[in-house]
Amino acid sequence: MVTKLQRRTASRRKLQFLPTLSDTKSVKRSSIVLNVLLQCHKLKVKLEEIHREYQNLMTIRNQYFTLLKHIQVSKEVKVEKVGEEFVVKVSCNKGRDKLISILEAFEELGLNVVRARVNCSHFFAMEAIAVAQDQKTTDINDVTQAILMAIEKQGGEHIKDSRQVSKC
Repeated sequence: MVTKLQRRTASRRKLQFLPTLSDTKSVKRSSIVLNVLLQCHKLKVKLEEIHREYQNLMTIRNQYFTLLKHIQVSKEVKVEKVGEEFVVKVSCNKGRDKLISILEAFEELGLNVVRARVNCSHFFAMEAIAVAQDQKTTDINDVTQAILMAIEKQGGEHIKDSRQVSKC
């Protein structure tokens, strides 16, 4: 059984750590306990404030993503010829098989894609460098029109084509 003296010494040992937690210079037990309780209350208030701020930021984030879903990106196709290479920049709304349609258009024009960067997070964006397979002269306007047609291509047509290819 624990004696009163043992309990008292155990309690004093525990109280020796409290001044380090509360940054107090006081030696009174009641003052130390009050300072620690005050410190705990301040931390609790600060945590609640951080939680409210986090909730506000999450609400703003969700509103931002909702707005991004409703933004309509105009179709934009820029084609530049740099030496033997075509630098192609495309941006438009997300949709089914945009990348596949554009790559098929490159193939029909006889262009090989050397390097490409694609982003589909909120809208479709692509930057590509393509080179003609043979040394025939391909016009910038032809490439632009082919890409615009590929973007406007209906998703249903492409699905039919891909099913036929997969059956063969």
